[in-house]
Amino acid sequence: MTPQSAQVLLALNAEAVGSLKEGVNFKKNPEDGKCYIIYKNKDGLKACKNQCKHQGGLFIKDIEDLDGRTVKCTKHNWKLNVSTMKYVNPPDCFLQDELDVEIMDDGGLQLVELNPIDPWLADPREPLELQKGEVKVTYLTHACMELQLGQRRFMFDPWLKGPAFARGWWLFHEPPADSLDRLCAADLIYISHMHSDHLSYPTLKDLSKRRPDVPIYVGDTLRPVFWYLEQSQVKLTNINVVPFGVWQDIDEHLRFMILMDGVHPEMDTCIIVEYKGHMILNTVDCTRPNGGRLPENVDLMLSDFAGGASGFPMTFSGGKYSDSWKEEFIKNERKKLLNYKSQLVKSLQPRIYCPFAGYFVEAHPSDRYIKDTNIKNSAEDLNALINKIAPEIKTWTPKPGSVLDLGLALRDPTNSEAITSPPGSAKIYKDSWDFDLYVDELNSAISCEIFKHQSWIQFYYTWAGFQNYNLVIRMIETDDNFEPLTDGYDYFVDFVDLSFPTKRPDREHSYIEIKNRIGVMRYVVLHGHLWDDLYIGFQNRISRDPDIYHHKFWNHFQIELPVRRPDWDQFLQQQQPTSVQETDTPTEEPDIWSYCLVL
Repeated sequence: MTPQSAQVLLALNAEAVGSLKEGVNFKKNPEDGKCYIIYKNKDGLKACKNQCKHQGGLFIKDIEDLDGRTVKCTKHNWKLNVSTMKYVNPPDCFLQDELDVEIMDDGGLQLVELNPIDPWLADPREPLELQKGEVKVTYLTHACMELQLGQRRFMFDPWLKGPAFARGWWLFHEPPADSLDRLCAADLIYISHMHSDHLSYPTLKDLSKRRPDVPIYVGDTLRPVFWYLEQSQVKLTNINVVPFGVWQDIDEHLRFMILMDGVHPEMDTCIIVEYKGHMILNTVDCTRPNGGRLPENVDLMLSDFAGGASGFPMTFSGGKYSDSWKEEFIKNERKKLLNYKSQLVKSLQPRIYCPFAGYFVEAHPSDRYIKDTNIKNSAEDLNALINKIAPEIKTWTPKPGSVLDLGLALRDPTNSEAITSPPGSAKIYKDSWDFDLYVDELNSAISCEIFKHQSWIQFYYTWAGFQNYNLVIRMIETDDNFEPLTDGYDYFVDFVDLSFPTKRPDREHSYIEIKNRIGVMRYVVLHGHLWDDLYIGFQNRISRDPDIYHHKFWNHFQIELPVRRPDWDQFLQQQQPTSVQETDTPTEEPDIWSYCLVL
């Protein structure tokens, strides 16, 4: 068993306990200012931290709750029933972590949290002095960093070419010309999670051709990181799945540890790299990395910063979702994110902080509306805020090819040689992206044989396996401007019984209408991809009635789809004889692309 320590978070004397009212009580620890919720009823007391498990917002009294059991998050209006510790809006999502309530002999109480011992404290090592040039951190693009650690080369999340999330995201920075060579020469590569701005199919395809045996490390997430690439043309032969919270020794000086995200443990991870006792913490995209427990005073901390990575509210229409509402919402959300990130950095007190993993742009001409409206935080603004509230922390705003010499920076943060700028002739920002190459690949799915048979709809959603939920969706295939196509599919799915009615049923139900760009939707269906390509990639437009978030539905299609793609060979065998039987598809290993007519 993992050793645990008990931490008293809040203590109340007998008088304070006696003053607790029935229902929800908010209490603050005067020593550290942290807030807690205590729920009282005839059965006793329950308690939790006043922190939403979604994205860490504070709860307040829910004025719409007449029973006094729920609280509402100030960040996204999520609601928590404190009597059960279950979220009721959205339903069927997280359970709130409950604190132990210990009643004292004198009538007082303590709120106690049982915590595992921080795993990075196992086998501690004293920091050794770093020589000039011994540890160099080079920024390549987005979340891709190269760490030179003595004689080893460690690469993070290589997205060096092509789009991410179908055709929605494109690289903001131009990677250095030798980036792929650096990747192929790496001693080890860490891939944090399966999102395509970290697990880049075009990049790894090139890597697999040149060095298929490069050691790649991923966390042991519930959803396998390489679930899709195992079915693709990418053949990488040295993928290592490692347990969370355990040091992985590379040599006598270098080791690393992968940690899970507290909000999305099924997919998101972060990493601590230690060299000669010096720690580098990379929280990547984690919402609450390691549940909020992280090492303090690390030498270098890296994290995301930009925001704008969600389809909400950009892809939503109808009701309140006017351009002016979106603009105000986005402005407020970005400000909240800046404050959250700056306070997190201040609390952890790294010697050096670098914002990364946010350098993407909605560059395709058809997404001009998204690009102009979905304004993101800048790294410069975050670093300026950190410099204001924590001036003792050195900040680094990276450019492609810029290098941080960690040894020099630790000895003297003002040393001008500690950070080397890219060459003056280096190209910093991308201005071309090979749109046609990648969009044509997506659109090639449009003419696939399976879509000549309307029964693909039932086959696909049966494969997806989501039902027994009172939700009806209408899916409409559109052109690039989200105009319905006369020859595209327009259908309903009723998830109560997984039926396919011709109109909305008469009973009371929740309803979502989703317009999808035809090429992307059919590519997602064909390969059994997660719907993040549609949602995070801004490839659809959504309206809903009533205007509520269905966590269970989206969580299934964004995270929980079957690992193996639909068996379209079986599907076609079930259809009437078509030209598919005349193809030269090998019988030993059918290839679904044989059924597609390349545009």
